[in-house]
Amino acid sequence: MNELENLTKNINKFDYGIFIEFAFKYGVQILIGLLILIIGLWIIKKLAKVINAVMAKAKLDASLVQFLSNLITWTLKIVLFISVLNQFGIATTSFMAIIGAAGLAVGLALQGSFSNFAGGILILLFKPFKVGDFIDAQGEKGDVKEIQIFVTKLITLEGRVAIIPNGILSNGTIKNYTDEGKLRVDIAIGISYDSDIKQARNILMEVLENHPLTLKDPAPRILVTDLGDSSVNLGLRPWSKPKDYWTVYFDCIESCKEALDKANITIPFPQRDVHVISK
Repeated sequence: MNELENLTKNINKFDYGIFIEFAFKYGVQILIGLLILIIGLWIIKKLAKVINAVMAKAKLDASLVQFLSNLITWTLKIVLFISVLNQFGIATTSFMAIIGAAGLAVGLALQGSFSNFAGGILILLFKPFKVGDFIDAQGEKGDVKEIQIFVTKLITLEGRVAIIPNGILSNGTIKNYTDEGKLRVDIAIGISYDSDIKQARNILMEVLENHPLTLKDPAPRILVTDLGDSSVNLGLRPWSKPKDYWTVYFDCIESCKEALDKANITIPFPQRDVHVISK
């Protein structure tokens, strides 16, 4: 009986010692891992607020701010999660390899989409144009209706919606007609060789200066641009706000024609003399 009691005491003592050793060894790791997780999540939360504040101060697009904030936050959380697993003693090498292989496969499958995504980020960051601007890009002219992460939508002069992928848009030439706040209106008018150029210039300049939508600064100019086959060609160069461009263009053409007619200054047109020789 005494031997059985001694054996039982030894077993209990042995189990208790193993438990203490296990608790001390792995309990500390678990505690440190939980502390890393809690403190890491707190730091990520504070960092996300700072990043949002910086991007908002930089006046970035709201959709870009939200997207980048979520991307950065989840990336940091994944890194934190892997660190905690490593602290628990779980091997993360194979885990990282699986994530890398999956990322590579997804990247190859969505190569075009990633290109458009990167282009959208560049457009929203560097702002070569903004919503409401009139631009010429990739063979399309129109007002920018919407800038999305992957595509940009334009309303063309014909009222059509043109959807341009941001990848090619960010890598191509973009003409922004709105950014400077003014546009030069180019109008070509021809007068006959018999007409007085100075008189015609004064009449046309009066038309340009009296139009309510032409700008005083820069002042309009009228130049002799070409000596054509049947006319002296004048280039009219008034300036207007971008939104008034077409109004100024069409109004000035009509008003210039009426003013030249009133002054009996001829606007020539091609003519051909036909001589009939009878035998």
